[in-house]
Formats: sequence, structure tokens, C-alpha cells
Amino acid sequence: MKPADTLPHHAPPSRWKPNVTVAAVIERDGRFLLVEEQTSDGLLLNNPAGHLDPCESPTQGVIRETLEETACQFTPEGFLGLYMSRFRRTRTGEDITYVRMAFFGSVSEADPDMRLDEGIVRTLWMTADEIRACPERHRSPLVMACIDSYLAGERYPLSLLTVHNSVFMTPEAPIRAA
Repeated sequence: MKPADTLPHHAPPSRWKPNVTVAAVIERDGRFLLVEEQTSDGLLLNNPAGHLDPCESPTQGVIRETLEETACQFTPEGFLGLYMSRFRRTRTGEDITYVRMAFFGSVSEADPDMRLDEGIVRTLWMTADEIRACPERHRSPLVMACIDSYLAGERYPLSLLTVHNSVFMTPEAPIRAA
């Protein structure tokens, strides 16, 4: 590594901010619950997943996203891991990095009266081999990466995640620096 005084000086780039998402891996009788969703790149498969909202913990976010996308109540049983991927939008060329926190758990039966999130066409249960056989239909390379972690027996307790109470405060409340 070069000493700091010999490094080239550049204008500071704008702050890089990856998209933080949560995802659920749900297995029942050898099949995994996926959502089929309409995207700008066509009809693709994903784990129940979505962006973390302000003032919610990752666990709260994955419960909410799973309910919105599947009409099923998700019960997280543990943490699978933290995953990152980079993606370039085909329409705009925008370069996006995703940081995904994945959980595993179980779901209730779907509420037949609940409407699925906009863009979600349907839910389906697929085997790992069926999912692996169609990578061109995966919304992200993380779909299979999370399932592979689950199949490899990777399991961590939910207590691995620490969420400070300041996360749940409204923006108007004073927050002390850590």
C-alpha cells in the first residue's frame, strides 16, 4: 500500500449507498416458497424479499415483505447470512449494489382475501433442482445463493442481529451519536 501522501488525489465521489434488502427462505416438504414477479426484465422468480423500510428492524422487514408478497405470515427461525450482489439495470444502465439479509423460517397458510404486492403475479413452491434449472428466471443471483446456504445447513441465531432502539425513533426525535 502506498503512503497517503503518494496516493493520487481525486475529487471525493458521491457517497455510495447500497440498497439494503431482506429475504425469506421457506422450505416445506423439500420445496421452497418463491414469488413470480413482473419486472422491467420480464417475469422473474425471487425469494419473498424487499427493501428494508425506515424505523423497522431486519426481522420486522422480512415479516412484512413476506406477508405483502405471499399473503402468508412468516415466522423467522434464524438468520442465514449477509449477501451482496451488483446489478446493472438493462433499461437505464444504472449500477446498483444490493446488501441482502436472509432469514429462514416457516409460514402460515396464505390469507385468500389478501391482495399480493403490486408486481407479484403468484407464489409457487419449487424444489431446489427446479430453481437451479432456470437461472435465467432468477431476479438475482442471490435467490439460489440463499437457498444453497440453507441446504448447506448454514444457520445462525436471530440474536446475531443487534438493532439499537434509535432505529425505531421518528426522525424528529433527538438521536445521540454512538
